[in-house]
Amino acid sequence: MRLLLLSFCLVFVLQTKAQENTGRIVGKLIDKELNDEPLPFANVLIKGSTKGATSDYDGLYEISDLTSGTYTIAFSYLGYETVEIPEVQVTPGKVTTLNIPMSANQGVTLDEVVITVSARKDSETALILDQKRAVEIKESIGAVELGKIGVSDVAAATTKISGVTSSQTSGDVFVRGLGDRYLSTTLNGLTIPSDDVEKKNIDLSLFPTRVIQNVSISKTYTVESSADQASGVIDITSRELSGSEELSVGASSGINTNVAKGGVWDNFRVSQNLRNTSFGFYTKNQSTLQSITQQGWNTDKQDVPLDYSYSISAGKRFNDKLAVFLTGSHSQSYGYKQGLFRQFRSNFIDDTITDATTFKKNIVNSALLDVSYHINDKNKIKSSTFFVNKLNEEVFEGGRNGEATIFEETAPSEGLFQFIRDQNTKQTRLLITQLLGTHQVTEKNTLEWAGGFNLLNADEPNRIRNEVNFDPDGTFVQLGRNGGFQQRKSSQLIEDSEFTGHVKDILRIIDEDNKTFKIEIGASYRNKTRDFSSEFIGVEETSTNAINPPSIDNLGGIFQQANFDDGLLKINRLGTNAKGERKDIYTGELDSKAFFSDFNVGLEKWNFNVGMRYQQDQINVTYDIGNLFPRTGKSIKEYNNLYPSLNIKYSINELSAFRLAVSRTLTLPEFKEVSPFEYVSPTGQITRGNVDLEASRNLNYDLKWEYFPTAGQLVSVTAFYKNIADPINRVRDRGSAGVFSYFNSADKAEVFGLEMETKLDLATPKPMEDGADNSSYGLNMVFNATRMFHRQDLKEIFDDNGNLVRSFQYNNLTTTDLQGASDWIFNSSLNFTTASDNPFAISLTANYASDKIYALGVPTDQANRDIFYDAAIIEKGFVTLDAVMSQALGKNWNIRLVGKNLLNPNIEQTQSVRNSGTGIAQDQTVLSYTTGVGINLGVNYTF
Repeated sequence: MRLLLLSFCLVFVLQTKAQENTGRIVGKLIDKELNDEPLPFANVLIKGSTKGATSDYDGLYEISDLTSGTYTIAFSYLGYETVEIPEVQVTPGKVTTLNIPMSANQGVTLDEVVITVSARKDSETALILDQKRAVEIKESIGAVELGKIGVSDVAAATTKISGVTSSQTSGDVFVRGLGDRYLSTTLNGLTIPSDDVEKKNIDLSLFPTRVIQNVSISKTYTVESSADQASGVIDITSRELSGSEELSVGASSGINTNVAKGGVWDNFRVSQNLRNTSFGFYTKNQSTLQSITQQGWNTDKQDVPLDYSYSISAGKRFNDKLAVFLTGSHSQSYGYKQGLFRQFRSNFIDDTITDATTFKKNIVNSALLDVSYHINDKNKIKSSTFFVNKLNEEVFEGGRNGEATIFEETAPSEGLFQFIRDQNTKQTRLLITQLLGTHQVTEKNTLEWAGGFNLLNADEPNRIRNEVNFDPDGTFVQLGRNGGFQQRKSSQLIEDSEFTGHVKDILRIIDEDNKTFKIEIGASYRNKTRDFSSEFIGVEETSTNAINPPSIDNLGGIFQQANFDDGLLKINRLGTNAKGERKDIYTGELDSKAFFSDFNVGLEKWNFNVGMRYQQDQINVTYDIGNLFPRTGKSIKEYNNLYPSLNIKYSINELSAFRLAVSRTLTLPEFKEVSPFEYVSPTGQITRGNVDLEASRNLNYDLKWEYFPTAGQLVSVTAFYKNIADPINRVRDRGSAGVFSYFNSADKAEVFGLEMETKLDLATPKPMEDGADNSSYGLNMVFNATRMFHRQDLKEIFDDNGNLVRSFQYNNLTTTDLQGASDWIFNSSLNFTTASDNPFAISLTANYASDKIYALGVPTDQANRDIFYDAAIIEKGFVTLDAVMSQALGKNWNIRLVGKNLLNPNIEQTQSVRNSGTGIAQDQTVLSYTTGVGINLGVNYTF
């Protein structure tokens, strides 16, 4: 039925619309009489029409909303020779740049005119112009700039935007201090699924910069996007063909300094699963039960753990109507970290692993196919299909040095040590297919539509876990036996399918120079379903020391069928669920429908945009989980609300403006947050859902001043405030060792922040044809800083009789900082380029985010919560520094050297622990490691 409805909608809207069916002409006029100074107030006119523009103080001009075609452009200025440029091609979705010199005493030849055509959403200048004209407060970074600073994926790209940070431990992206659940991620404006049961948003590192045109973050809400957001929407615009044809190939190789260490390089551990992996695709022919005896338990060794990648891109335009672009890549990378892990409960130590070690291998295959078809000047259809296959392979172990103490595991006998190993492979396969269209129905009416289908398989097909005790000589190994699952294999399977789409009609009633009036009316629909299953197969001795592995590096030596047949080992399984399967399962469905309308009024220097969205969201989760009583249940959440937005812009002059934005949004809980399934990390930490969790309600206020010194430069200052009712936090569950869950742990949270951003050209290279030599260079600086003040109260819950049911207050704390929010955030890059036939470029980028809360504290004994509690876990701030150098060799070759994480900072989490004797609290390190420096050398050839 859903497929039928989607097909009907697509057929209906196909009658009427297209995407970005107009182009624009921009450029700069210079005065040859005054040493090539900018020429202001010159006239630019499309010959044979009344459409044109006037250059500003910097000699810049822009003519927008031009239909596809060929034009003659006339440039005139009193006392100067008129310049006419014939055969100027305007392409839909592209920017044609004409830089024109003008003179009073001599004519201008065509070879003095610089004409370039670029994608609208690709170049820095085009993005700043879009940001300047946008209704909402929006910041973008394009593929051109990302290439300069050596960014390899979208996750890293977002951290180059002001107010954005990422967590090394959780992998979350934080915008204005708000993390995963407060964000929304889209591709070409359509929602896409998460690849991780623990997260709402997809892992942005799955999108290499090679497949994108730009990444934008809309930090204020407009009603055409989903109301399920608080800090903004991250939108990825996929790449399309620019120009008439393209063919390029690239290859790179590199190494991580942690991996290159002695004892790691020649002993890099991988799991048994790689034996069933080909080109990054894992295939498993036996069930989890069969793998107990039919697949090994020991780790393998990886020869030559060297990073490498190769890619190819090709595209061609046919008859100026059909454009096809295809790109694909394959890459492998390796990582290694070793450090400290500790866990406290009620101010007493539970776990200590001083050699917590992780070997990591990633294999990524990605492909993008973009097909654009211009039916005519008024109609365009675009198809975008993206596929990614990612294999994430991790081997974790701790206790090899004989210093581990792990509370939950079997306590060792006198003279024995504890050792744990976890081997896990995560296979993500994501298919996103989209169809988008734009149709200019009349001169003043445009219809836009988009529809998409997403299919995701995010599996852990075969996870291997061992927990044992061993003697210092390694001659005696004893199996752990708490609960019957300390030796186990498990699988976790997730399949998400999603239909998403929207349609919007744009009616321009008034479109004059100083007066505009526009109405937008539209609807959107999203339906997402998830099937989840988890299976655990445990192995246990029939009696203590019935059988002992030969060594900790040959634990698999005993898991043979003969030992089960002889009664030395036995199988433990989960209880049977309602379907007769010995698995934990849940199914989820999110159904979201919305109608929206907004009015945009422009009067002289003012622009007002007022919108309203009605959105109906329903979440249904049905679960069958073995660790509960009763085992089965449902979690149903319904939210039907109006979500208004107001965006006001006042243009002080052509170069600067003020913006004000006010909106109301919500934050929906995710499937995993309302399902009580427990996910176990390699260190034994457990994350569990909470069926009582409710959505947060958000009020958002923004005030921004922006100044554009030139078309490619920007200075801005923003003040923002957010009021969040019933904020959702990740909190240690009361009385549980290493169990985290999600709670509306406060009645209200508030965030107030200041942002400052600059993009400045410190030096501009002169083109070679103007007589510059190799010493001519350009220097560009990007810098942004954010200061945030944030606070949330800690809730106490009472029953109808006034009895305390649950408290989130502890150690005399009634308020705390917001989870994930840093007080200070700094991002900066310095980019140097030379002007020559073979240009050289170097870029340095640095990022810093100060301390932030990783997980909120909680009382472990409510009656004595000032003594028995677990304090908040703090992720300490650190600086990252990256560098990239590139050298062009002729028109075809380009060589690039990239250094990532050059400072190799220590990643550290701390927790305040109260000494039971003195009553004095001191900070204790609970997590510590480094990720190593990455060095990569790449070459690209363009035909």
